Amino acid sequence: MQTVRTLQELERLGLVAPEPRLAAAVDGMAVAITPEMLALIDRDRLAHDPIARQFVPSAAETEIAPEELADPIGDEARSPVKGIVHRYPDRILLKPLHVCPVYCRFCFRREKVGPGGEALSADELSAALAYIRRRPQIWEVILTGGDPLMLSPRRMADLVTALDAIGHVGVIRVHSRVPVVDPGRITDALLAALKPQRAALWLGIHCNHARELAPAARAALSRLADAGIPLLGQTVLLAGINDDVATLEALMRALVSCRVKPYYLHHPDLVRGTGHFRVSIERGQALVKALRGRLSGLAQPTYVLDVPGGHGKVPIGPTYLGPCYLGDDPDALTVEDAFGATHRYPPR
Repeated sequence: MQTVRTLQELERLGLVAPEPRLAAAVDGMAVAITPEMLALIDRDRLAHDPIARQFVPSAAETEIAPEELADPIGDEARSPVKGIVHRYPDRILLKPLHVCPVYCRFCFRREKVGPGGEALSADELSAALAYIRRRPQIWEVILTGGDPLMLSPRRMADLVTALDAIGHVGVIRVHSRVPVVDPGRITDALLAALKPQRAALWLGIHCNHARELAPAARAALSRLADAGIPLLGQTVLLAGINDDVATLEALMRALVSCRVKPYYLHHPDLVRGTGHFRVSIERGQALVKALRGRLSGLAQPTYVLDVPGGHGKVPIGPTYLGPCYLGDDPDALTVEDAFGATHRYPPR
């Protein structure tokens, strides 16, 4: 089976019913569902299947709320050179291409990604690398896009080698869906390409549900870990997909069992046409608080919000401290434990 890329294929496979608004949804963002993800879709509960909801277009995507933005995290405002987003002093995003193996319907770059999506030319990539070389404060380069592991192993090796040659770059971080949704791409050639001689390379894995970690995906993650590449997990909190504590717990346990350290749980961005995916911050905080009593620190992600307008990520997890109104010390605190009980704590 090939990757599904058209509305007609989706209809033929019974993944969508004819609906006029779907054409507009597909025009707004490309479709791509790999065979690995297609095989995981439960056709008997299609409307509620957590895999289908991530990748199958919905008429709800045509409903645009006033607060939703074409550039929800302000990439354009922080892009001094084509392909680069410079939001923090010590790190930058480098986007070598805008192609992905799958297109998540909640993607915060949905206005940019897709087949034929712009890739950096040789001259544009040279300009981006020159920007990094001229700024010794840049310690970490994060390869994103699009999905950087869609580059050929040769092109990835060339890019890693070029970044590794910049002495002040200490960390190369790669963000990818590939090991989970297209695990056959994790070849010996790609593993060799992800081996800088000097800098540290980390790989961030995007995974939203434990069912995505099918045997082939687990094998790909094992190959990466066995190659000595440290793995981080990134998850988006999504209504109807993972917005309950049992599902999040199962996902975090599954990631850790694959040697992937849960890193971020992202609050969904204000992406146009994605209101049906969003949950409230209060709901997210309650879920993260519930995880604290169920999972060790190894399996706890940081709940973060990307501030609209390009102002960066901030942690928005629950608080466990509050004022204490018992006893003689007005500065004393109460601290809530992982199971909901409160305890007095001295201020110093």
